[in-house]
Amino acid sequence: MRATQFKHFFGINVILRMLFTMTSSSSHRLVFFCLACLLFTFSYNFVAGESDKVKLNLYYESLCPYCQSFIADGLVKIFDSDLHTITDLKLVPFGNAHVSDKLTVTCQHGEEECKLNAIEACAIRTWPDPNVHYWFIRCIENDTTNWESSCFTKYGGKKAIKDCYTSDLSKTLILGYANQTLSLKPKHIYVPWVTVNGKPQYEVCKAYKGKASLQKICHSSALSKSPQSKVVKLQVSYADEVFNHQAKNLN
Repeated sequence: MRATQFKHFFGINVILRMLFTMTSSSSHRLVFFCLACLLFTFSYNFVAGESDKVKLNLYYESLCPYCQSFIADGLVKIFDSDLHTITDLKLVPFGNAHVSDKLTVTCQHGEEECKLNAIEACAIRTWPDPNVHYWFIRCIENDTTNWESSCFTKYGGKKAIKDCYTSDLSKTLILGYANQTLSLKPKHIYVPWVTVNGKPQYEVCKAYKGKASLQKICHSSALSKSPQSKVVKLQVSYADEVFNHQAKNLN
């Protein structure tokens, strides 16, 4: 049982004990029994809703222009809409980097990308909640040149992230993300690479199997009218361009 689940059930148990001690007659205890059933039903649905969220993973690298565009203009719609209530977002900053036998990391766009990948990994470590670290990472991706002065000023976390980056922790985090990226099945072909519940697909709403009612944005009637409809399928429209560009470079 997760810690949040334990706390939730513990709280329900305390409430029920208090109510039970306050009841005396059989009629009152019947009411207590009905209330207990309602509370536990609510509790179950609450926990199931948390565990049934769609696992949306984004594998990316910080200086890839396609990744930057997707993070800044695509993922933001998850938080601007109600999709975030059914989505468990995980950002994995490694992309097309390589790890040598001596555990040296080489990034596709050079040392600056390695630095920013590590900074973003430290941001995720500092703020585990995607609703928090996403905005800091988006700030970096919007301005990878002047991010340090603007993003720390706006979101804070400078000391914690700097301490993480200058310690061995940042390398440990990146090697962890490297393992996650290189262990993908099937392997990623390009970045940004998106998986939904572990599979390379982009349809969040169809993947949701939870008990909570789907949000308005998931209904076809809303999709046909909403300007946010593209984010529901999370189509990486430029994926073929990335693949073709990389293929040309190999020829």
